[in-house]
Amino acid sequence: MAAPVLLVLGAGPGVGLSVGRLFARDGYVVVLACRLGAEAEPLAKELLGEGFDAEGVGVDLADPDDVTRIVTEVGERHGRIDVLHFNPSIFRQADPLRLTVAELIEDFTIGAAALLPAVQAARPFFAAGARVLVTGSAAADKPWHEAASLGVQKAAVRNLVTSLDTTLAPEGFRAVAVQINGVLGEGAFTRERVAAALHAAAVRPLDDWTPHVSYNG
Repeated sequence: MAAPVLLVLGAGPGVGLSVGRLFARDGYVVVLACRLGAEAEPLAKELLGEGFDAEGVGVDLADPDDVTRIVTEVGERHGRIDVLHFNPSIFRQADPLRLTVAELIEDFTIGAAALLPAVQAARPFFAAGARVLVTGSAAADKPWHEAASLGVQKAAVRNLVTSLDTTLAPEGFRAVAVQINGVLGEGAFTRERVAAALHAAAVRPLDDWTPHVSYNG
């Protein structure tokens, strides 16, 4: 039987890589997708150097067609997708009086809307019990006015996860957003501890399932 597959969209050297490492320890093949393949390859090499099965790919999350392409390629290459981790956030320091409509739409597209083509493309490859895992943020409830688009992204993607979970549940698939209620890298919010919270939320049993989990440190 083929090994389970984790696909991380919006991977980076922080939380995305750390989540990948935890699933790799569970025996998953880890696919890390960054904006450029050249950014993803060193991350994959780090896991490969630790004895895990990993690969890095490039994807433009602002382009729904490219999202569809890369997710489909991963599904076809491995024959399955078990966990789809949606991890992007766009931090743009601009308050609501300076943020333009074009900038808001661009940030929203990458930080929230790209989840739609990702799940739609992954659905034919979902293995039994597949999960959609989303990195959330306290900005959904308490946005910082100097980075107004981030709160919009996180509120929207959290709302979308609720609909996805309800839609996928009859087929045995589930979706969850983990709201990180702290500043990444500080105290209890190191990348390793945040990654552990994301991993734990995704592997919960169904009788304990909720589409939203808060990590408070």
